[in-house]
Amino acid sequence: MATSKSSTPAETRLDEHLDKPSTTAPGDGPADTTDPDERATSATPDKGAAAQAGHGTVNAVVPLPKRKTAAARQGRDRTETYTALRPDGTEVTVERNIETGESSVTGS
Repeated sequence: MATSKSSTPAETRLDEHLDKPSTTAPGDGPADTTDPDERATSATPDKGAAAQAGHGTVNAVVPLPKRKTAAARQGRDRTETYTALRPDGTEVTVERNIETGESSVTGS
């Protein structure tokens, strides 16, 4: 996102350039982004060009290509069921969904 020094962006996106500071919204850091699908990777900055331009800092992260979305999983979820003891000694049944990691506890 290219902006002048006097303007402040409302949201933060990763910059492609490596010869000047990254442009961020107030409170965000250099590798922050407001896009949940955007991923950062470190890069080798051009410190010499940044110093010649009078910048004290330089951007050192660039965006990675967007992830491909996975196809929806078909079939039923796999689950496991087992008994366990609560700290007070009461026996309960635990059911854990292996696909999602969600667990539920039934029993007194």
